[in-house]
Amino acid sequence: MKPLSEIEVSAKLASVPKWKELDGEIVRAFEFKDFRASLAFVNKVGDLAEKAGHHPDIDIRYNKVRLVLVTHDAGGLTARDFDLAAEIDRAGGS
Repeated sequence: MKPLSEIEVSAKLASVPKWKELDGEIVRAFEFKDFRASLAFVNKVGDLAEKAGHHPDIDIRYNKVRLVLVTHDAGGLTARDFDLAAEIDRAGGS
C-alpha cells in the first residue's frame, strides 16, 4: 500500500474532522468521565483494530485517551488510517 499525497491527506481529513495531522500521523484526543470509561473505549478500539488488522498507538491517562494512526509498513498515512479513524468515531468516540 502506497502512502497518500498531501492533497489526498487533506481531503481525507475532511471526513474525520476531529482528527488532526501531526508529523505524518493522524491524532485524536478523547476525554471520558473516568478511568473505567476510558478503558471501555480502548477495548472497543481494540476490537475494531483487530477486525481491521490495523492498530493505533494508544496512550491512556486516567480519563484521557490519545490515539495515533499511521501505516508504518507503507511509510506514511494511507486510506486504512482514515477508515479506522472513521470506525472509531462511529463506535462512540465522536
